[in-house]
Amino acid sequence: MAVGTNIRTYFEGKWHEGDTPIMRAADHGAWLGSTVFDGARAVNGLVPDLDKHCARVNASAKALMLRPTVTTEQMVEIVHEGLSAYAKETPIYIRPMYWGIDGDPSAIVPDPGETGFAICLEEIPMAPETAATTLTRTRFRRPVLENAVVNAKAGALYPNNARMLAEAKSKGFGNALVADAMGNVAETATANVFMAKDGEVFTPIPNGTFLAGITRARHIENLRADGVTVHEGVLSFEDFHDADEIFLSGNLQKVTPVSAFDDTRYQIGPITRRARDLYWDWAASA
Repeated sequence: MAVGTNIRTYFEGKWHEGDTPIMRAADHGAWLGSTVFDGARAVNGLVPDLDKHCARVNASAKALMLRPTVTTEQMVEIVHEGLSAYAKETPIYIRPMYWGIDGDPSAIVPDPGETGFAICLEEIPMAPETAATTLTRTRFRRPVLENAVVNAKAGALYPNNARMLAEAKSKGFGNALVADAMGNVAETATANVFMAKDGEVFTPIPNGTFLAGITRARHIENLRADGVTVHEGVLSFEDFHDADEIFLSGNLQKVTPVSAFDDTRYQIGPITRRARDLYWDWAASA
């Protein structure tokens, strides 16, 4: 599924132009869901935290009992080689991925002997800074490690996210604010979430139900270095209704302001703007 344009695919040791077929019908990943991926960004020649995203896809593979076949350093080099075909200012979404090829005699457990690997580069514009989204509740929740591979960025997790998002959109909202198993706020259907209140920042503490994102960690580090108090803690939906600002944190857009949570309205406030500015200042200096 192409979500962007101007696609290049790294597969079987070389770069190909276009959305290259990479998976066979009998591959374990095709019919039993043993797929993992990660996402990084290239914007104006900057590729912030690329090494961390490449390292995380290897960790995700291990969580799904797949054998990573490309080191972090090799992956970074391959990505830079692929990016060299684009103009510096082209906004690119970088997606390395692994999938299972064979299974054990039961077919359920992937055989670590052979693992599929590819990298997809797609041109996807950055959203305007003023482009905000809206949030609502969803009846679906984030799973826990005992019943899902929540310690990986796994394709198998995304149907649950998709039904959260579909429910929110059916109600006229852009995204869903999602609960963990205990009923506290975990994240949204597509990204980590932050709120600001009285000049301080709050975000749900990682509790094994969602991936604490690489971009999320970068925002926390940048804001704290700038003198902003950032709390990681247990947060309720009422806390978010009471917030002064809300913004989402994810690789695709880095910072997405929130203008409404159900019937509560918000402005794009100074902390949301500061988080964005700090991120790109850091990226330019890294």
